[in-house]
Amino acid sequence: MHEAPDPLRLELAAAAARLIADSGLDYAGAKKKALRQVLGDRSAPKGSIPDNDEIDAALREHLELFDADHAQRVARRRRTAAALMQRLRAFHPYLTGAVWKGVVTEHAPIHLQLFHDNPKDVEMELLNEGVDFEVSTVPHFRSGAEVEAIGFYLDDAPVLLSLYAHDDVRGALRGGPAGAERGDRAALLERLAQA
Repeated sequence: MHEAPDPLRLELAAAAARLIADSGLDYAGAKKKALRQVLGDRSAPKGSIPDNDEIDAALREHLELFDADHAQRVARRRRTAAALMQRLRAFHPYLTGAVWKGVVTEHAPIHLQLFHDNPKDVEMELLNEGVDFEVSTVPHFRSGAEVEAIGFYLDDAPVLLSLYAHDDVRGALRGGPAGAERGDRAALLERLAQA
């Protein structure tokens, strides 16, 4: 028997989804702001904070209702990602994040995770192609330690490349509760064909 959904949890997920869609907040920031909006100064009851999968479901629903361009944006960003993955194939790219999941707000980047032992090779490739990029860091998908990230725009789409050691790909391919968290170019082309 399934438990009835917690109304507060659903409300918080919907509020966080609106913040992600409208303001471009990340999931952690959206959860914090949603808690303040919905609960004010009160603390959240145990078990009422939605997880990212619940926020994804609320975000998908929000975008389908209020963003007439959503389906076309998903398809455009996925085609752009497939072309970029082909260009960067030497670095073993995998698509993850919003574009992989199909919940693409205006602000959501094409997030490629590259599995190659020398980040400088990626930077040199981009410099040789004349790409103007910024270097930052993001948390490792498994350990939380910082890894190098490269951000730039390709046409009108924001792109984020996070750089991992080649051996990290072994732990990357396990699926989570919502299915695979990333996919290679072949898996992305399969998603494009199904749309």
